[in-house]
Amino acid sequence: MKLPLLALSAATSTLVGTEAFVLKVPQQPKSSSTTTALNNYRTKWSPRPSSVATCPGHAAATTYSPPSPISTPSSPLTVVTYNAIRAELKLLMNNPSWDDGSLAPIFIRLAWHSSGTFDAASGTGGSNGAGMRFENEAADPENAGLSVARAFLEPVKRQFPEISYSDLWILAAYVGLENTGGPVLEFQPGRIDHLDDTYFANNMSYGRLPAAEKYCCPHLDDSNVSSSLDASGKVEGWEGLCTHVRNEVFYRMGFNDQEIVALLCGGHVYGRCHPNASGYAGPWVDNMTEFSNEYAADMIEDEWRLVGHGDTWLDDQGSAELRPAPGNRQFVNQSPGMEEDLPNQMMLLSDMILAWDPAFRAHLEVYAEDEARLKWDFGVAFKKLTELGCGF
Repeated sequence: MKLPLLALSAATSTLVGTEAFVLKVPQQPKSSSTTTALNNYRTKWSPRPSSVATCPGHAAATTYSPPSPISTPSSPLTVVTYNAIRAELKLLMNNPSWDDGSLAPIFIRLAWHSSGTFDAASGTGGSNGAGMRFENEAADPENAGLSVARAFLEPVKRQFPEISYSDLWILAAYVGLENTGGPVLEFQPGRIDHLDDTYFANNMSYGRLPAAEKYCCPHLDDSNVSSSLDASGKVEGWEGLCTHVRNEVFYRMGFNDQEIVALLCGGHVYGRCHPNASGYAGPWVDNMTEFSNEYAADMIEDEWRLVGHGDTWLDDQGSAELRPAPGNRQFVNQSPGMEEDLPNQMMLLSDMILAWDPAFRAHLEVYAEDEARLKWDFGVAFKKLTELGCGF
């Protein structure tokens, strides 16, 4: 169920750094009263500065510089060149042959996964380097399917070899967000590509990206996944999964609970899962190529049922796209024999923790009611995510 779209105030122009080129950035929403019990939100609110780390034990992410080895910087690009790159990226976005007709979701995922490896304690990882071009990082199971996104961007890279892959991947996501009614972000260039795979071998490891079922109690029978639910309808072991998402992934990068919820609510409104890639199946929302707060609203308002690969009743009632690969579990908005004609939607176990964990749910409820606020907070958090470890 999609709530009405509440637009942010009009965008203006700005110049970016010494390699200035014109990009639009959203103006901060006008001060507005908000009724909430959350201490993190003031009655007259404004987004927190994205450079401030609010998680205990983590320094501000902007204090870290990209470690060596990295290649020499790409050649400086002019205003005209950057605008030409953006124009080419816009031409790529609408593609009837891909998924739901837009490449924006997979470009956003590419930027997210290339950035989400950052570790604040060591200063390693992040979007700087574009390490997914090489075998080690590309082989992370959480990056399955992203070779398609990289391949779609290769013609743009050949046309504009001066731009680094690192910058191109992030700029493509920003253009994708703008093209789908999402936040319009100021792009900061200057990321530098790794020369080879040695950076990952010397500094990185798998497990930095979120896993959908980590630490949840395993199930052995695909035909009866409901046996893994506790009395309250939550998957047994969900608290461990919540700790993984919160502490092992997002706190590690320097995000707080509000930013975590904003990133998931804004990011998972886009695209769908594919059983042959992630092992999960289907879209999170009905309109997966347009920014909205539908993900947050539907998670709270809709009824969700746990399914596995053995739930073949999904095929019988036209919901085969929601049946995950063998061994995986997910929640769906369908039930056997349901007469109501609902669009096929799913939620991962790692999504549902936003509704199950009280601290996460408090922020989820805010975003379910206020799309403009989500749009602003997601934009701030996503820009922060894509600049971690870059030394800007």
